[in-house]
Amino acid sequence: MGSKLGDYVKLREILKYIEERRHEDGGYCFVSLLNETNINDTYYAVKIYDLLGMKVPEQEKTIGFLYDSLKPQQAVVAVSMAIEGLAILGAKDLAKDGLSLVFEKYDPLQGKFAVGLGGSEEFGTATPLEATYWMLRALKATNHKISPEEKEKIKEFIESFRKGDGYGLKQATTTMTYQAIYSLNSLDYKIPKTSHFHRCEVYGGFTEVPYSLPPYLEPTFYALRGLKLLGERPRYVKEHINFIRALQNPNGGFRRSLEMGISNFQNTYRALRALDDLLGF
Repeated sequence: MGSKLGDYVKLREILKYIEERRHEDGGYCFVSLLNETNINDTYYAVKIYDLLGMKVPEQEKTIGFLYDSLKPQQAVVAVSMAIEGLAILGAKDLAKDGLSLVFEKYDPLQGKFAVGLGGSEEFGTATPLEATYWMLRALKATNHKISPEEKEKIKEFIESFRKGDGYGLKQATTTMTYQAIYSLNSLDYKIPKTSHFHRCEVYGGFTEVPYSLPPYLEPTFYALRGLKLLGERPRYVKEHINFIRALQNPNGGFRRSLEMGISNFQNTYRALRALDDLLGF
């Protein structure tokens, strides 16, 4: 996989960018001069190495960092990231230890869907659908079985965000539409058909809502993931590849738009994952 992506982006610079931001505690911080390692950056470092088929350097330290980060004060999104990261690193028993923290904050049978608990990676404060999406990723990573009653409650909750043939708060958005259909699929429900992603496709990238500009990396990532889940193909594969390639900064990382933006681990993973998806269409 790495060699295939290496034909399109500067992989050596990406790996240098990630490695220079690894700290002694095994965690990562995308602002290299800061010692404030965090779950988000560490999770995406793990995801990048995993996508490239590479082992995380000093992996045991990173396992220790993620496990030590499993604390009650962490929001559902952060706890779920740490759990999935541990599972990717082969520490599934440690990952399962973190599930009790998730269930304290997320109990569909009691009507608790982690509402208002903050800790978003997208919007500052997590939307309840985002918390559901990350919780289900953590359960999938640890092979945790959800009861039929819980599945039905979560499905009802997800459907409460339906806006036309997409999902959102006030209107359908690319991010929430993907999170909804991923979640329904992970619960073994049939994925509802949606034209939302195609309506957000422009000649190089995708937008968050239909018929708007400019395109950004995050809706491009979510739209491509969504289309792949639906078994559909984007119209402008070559143009999307060129759009993503143009987002690589001189330090090796990726920004979110053509106009401006600093590199971070989240954008760098999304760029690589989206490129890998595009090369598979």
